[in-house]
Amino acid sequence: MRDKPEMPAVADHEAKLELALIEEFLRRQGHNLQGLASLEAAERDRLLHDASLYAAGKLAEIEARAHYVEDLHRHE
Repeated sequence: MRDKPEMPAVADHEAKLELALIEEFLRRQGHNLQGLASLEAAERDRLLHDASLYAAGKLAEIEARAHYVEDLHRHE
């Protein structure tokens, strides 16, 4: 259940997608979320920073594509 019921369910889906993208990035780097605790702090922080940037970029791309498709349908 969401902490803020007034927020649309889309936020939950975006959070799940963001986490999936972070996990994808970590897998590609040979890591996973569970194994991060065993890394040195600097390495863990670098990986999480890079994973966050990757996820943010992918989410922005997905959002831009969604707006593009929405605009196409609006102008039909």
